[in-house]
Amino acid sequence: MDEDLRERVRSAAETAALYNALKHGSDPEVGAVMGPLMGENPEFRPHGDEIPGVVAPVANEVAGMDETERRERLAELAPELLEELDAEDEEDEHPLPDLPNVEEYDEVRMRAAPNPNGPWHIGHARMPSVIGTYAERYDGHFLVRFDDTDPETKRPDLDAYDAILEDIDFLGFEPDEVLRASDRLETHYEHARELIDLGGAYTCSCPAEEFRSLKADAEPCPHRDKDAETVRAEFDAMVAGEYGEGELVLRVRTDIEHKNPALRDFVAFRVVETPHPRPEAADYRAWPMLDFQSGIDDHLTGVTHIIRGIDLQDSAKRQRFVYDYFRWEYPEVLHWGHVQVDEYDVKMSTSTIKALIDEGELDGWDDPRAPTIQSVRRRGIRGEALVEAMVDLGMSTSDVDLAMSAVYANNRDLVDDVSDRRFLVRDGEEFAVTGADRPAAGHPPLHPDHDERGTRDIPVDDGVLLEPDDVPADGERVWLKGYGCLRRDGDALDWTGDDIDAVREEDVPVVHWVGADDNVRVRLRTIDGDVYGRAEPGYADYEPDDLVQFERVGFARYDGVDEAGTVAYYAHP
Repeated sequence: MDEDLRERVRSAAETAALYNALKHGSDPEVGAVMGPLMGENPEFRPHGDEIPGVVAPVANEVAGMDETERRERLAELAPELLEELDAEDEEDEHPLPDLPNVEEYDEVRMRAAPNPNGPWHIGHARMPSVIGTYAERYDGHFLVRFDDTDPETKRPDLDAYDAILEDIDFLGFEPDEVLRASDRLETHYEHARELIDLGGAYTCSCPAEEFRSLKADAEPCPHRDKDAETVRAEFDAMVAGEYGEGELVLRVRTDIEHKNPALRDFVAFRVVETPHPRPEAADYRAWPMLDFQSGIDDHLTGVTHIIRGIDLQDSAKRQRFVYDYFRWEYPEVLHWGHVQVDEYDVKMSTSTIKALIDEGELDGWDDPRAPTIQSVRRRGIRGEALVEAMVDLGMSTSDVDLAMSAVYANNRDLVDDVSDRRFLVRDGEEFAVTGADRPAAGHPPLHPDHDERGTRDIPVDDGVLLEPDDVPADGERVWLKGYGCLRRDGDALDWTGDDIDAVREEDVPVVHWVGADDNVRVRLRTIDGDVYGRAEPGYADYEPDDLVQFERVGFARYDGVDEAGTVAYYAHP
């Protein structure tokens, strides 16, 4: 990072720290400053490893100010932000808007309706995050209903049912009820027969292309005026398996001249000969289309508020035809745009991720390169951090971008205080350590803010490893954190003492390091691929799921040991 960029980071960090401190009435945390700083300044992101080192002293400066000083300084730097703070009523402020017409319902009831065709990618976290948050706000009912009535095109993955429920648990929510639509086929059949009797549906044997042409011309299907008795008999034969794929469908009778052709006499049931993977549903062949199944189930389970993508506006319009036949009140509907996530090279698509796993390009759904919830969890990122970032996106009908830096900032606030510090040296260069008075080991603190936790013991023996960028020029000095000051002399580092004034007054750089002989081989799994390094010996004592901060590298979750050494998963800077 050059000096110009460093100064721009420092300036932006000061504004962000002042705003954060005044907004929350507390001293700014580095993690809380990092989120908006990186989100609003994408040019900073390539320097993510260095940014915290610039932000930390700025946050400390702001922490030393009283409120008056903070307000005066923010007024100098960004008066519009101070005006924004003064205009806010924080007690009434929520990232999510109030649900409409809640006073008209005895209980707010909302549902997440995943298709279990694979484990969830990160974008899927938005629905349970928002619904779970609303359920908590209104003391409402949170239903998870697996809409698994497509045994072929979006064929369910038997492992995905439990995987999705585990993801919801990881996000910090417990559904009040869990249903599988494929268990409810008889209920769907019952309502289809009732709809037929109400004159709202008919069986159609038109070839698909023929009906498509009729629909486009707003011309009725020749089967549209069948009597209900005939329709019901043909539907029962369809349910009994007497028709093959494409031979007969059940259509909802709408307005054949509707201005939107997509709403004209849409399909409610079709025949799918591919057996459902669930044994309980494998014998069924007549399957409801999503708009019919979901509409029926929403009513029967008492759903009061539905959230769905802006691209699914036609679903509500189709379902309203069915609701009108049954004289049901349609739930409140909120639409939102799609969410995109930065940082990953892999497309956020269940089918794409599954294909890459099948091809061996990814190790599994929890590969750190995969934009999945399982991957986020394995990296040591807490569900709460992801939920907060998703909720902060609000309910815009426009597409929104989730910066992973916001997730990282949230997680940093959660884990920084409880994470031990350790050293990890990547691509280490070895230097002998000389000097008659040199210490036998270094003793940096386990955590800089908690002296009571003690120090680490890092043996030096006769040499150390330094990262290439930290190697001093010949004749220059370097401070090994927790050990002392050394001057380079060719392939050796000569001990010169432990007077900290070398750092404070003479700008000797402080670097991390490990002993050349006594260390732990680490494979650090990251979004960009595996990185290998050597950690201080104490790293071998951790257990799976323990999170540490590799100083000047970032937070990482201890995963275990394989044949090549210790494995860790990189979380974030």
